[in-house]
Amino acid sequence: MRLLFALFLTLPFAGFSQKTNVDFPRDTTFTVWSSWQKIRKDFPDATPVKEFRDKKIREERNVIYYKLSQRELHADLFFPQKKSKKKIPAVILIHGGGWASGNKSQQVPIAQKLAENGYFAVAAEYRLSPEAKYPAGLIDLKTLVKWIKINAAVYGIDTSKIATLGCSSGATMACFLGVTPDHPKFPSHPLNEKASDKVQAIVNIDGIVDFTDAAESGKDNDPAKPSAGTRWLGFTYKQNPEIWREASPLFYADKNTPPTLFINSALPRFHAGRDAWTEILKKNNIYNDVYTIENTPHPFWLFHPWFDETWPLVVKFLDKVFEK
Repeated sequence: MRLLFALFLTLPFAGFSQKTNVDFPRDTTFTVWSSWQKIRKDFPDATPVKEFRDKKIREERNVIYYKLSQRELHADLFFPQKKSKKKIPAVILIHGGGWASGNKSQQVPIAQKLAENGYFAVAAEYRLSPEAKYPAGLIDLKTLVKWIKINAAVYGIDTSKIATLGCSSGATMACFLGVTPDHPKFPSHPLNEKASDKVQAIVNIDGIVDFTDAAESGKDNDPAKPSAGTRWLGFTYKQNPEIWREASPLFYADKNTPPTLFINSALPRFHAGRDAWTEILKKNNIYNDVYTIENTPHPFWLFHPWFDETWPLVVKFLDKVFEK
């Protein structure tokens, strides 16, 4: 066991490369290591995904996209080394961790794969529930969308082709961004230049879109162990069902919802609201697709062999939506 742990420390696993600040509350329970320990018994062949180096990719780490007093919000940028004659689409990648834990480095491997395939990929930091409750993280991410558009000329980004991609709780955020463009209830932070926070595509990797679903709203039976939803929203469902509905992306989905890809694990609880979402899109002739990867744990995107099935599905979907 000691040898295994020593070997683990030498590997650049996704989720362990980000420098973290110590001046705000943090929950460090959701890591690739902790997830690996939970799934290894049932999935002994699973191995953590590592970052990689590719001379075809340029990167800029820990770029500050907004500053709140002394609190800086960062993003890691990955994009093709060779400049394209055409402007390229952008993808914002949002990590999971129950709106409370996790960090942007967990999205780096898939961001690198997207950059390899011609996308400007942005792994995002946003405030989590120990630091700031709903809708603070959403406001941060809306600001990032605008930051990308304001700086589009610098990086050669096509501002009409921006996607959000999230994993687990990050997928909820990705969907929320997609269905609340320029919504008065969810403004960005103030910026000197004007821009819209509208995006044109959504990728949801095993994240709920309906907090009112019994799989989420029925969790809070022990006050000493609040659910992730309660920690983020500040209330149990029984205490404030209105805010649980307000925070559910499903209830904003309509004829203007962007094309959406769902990539799901085999666990039904993480599909909450998915079928209702796709039904709305189908009624409005909006492209959508659903893939369920059988015999998978929830955080499958962090591990081989499932990572190798996941990222090509994302690229295929985005290539189709953005006509690349």
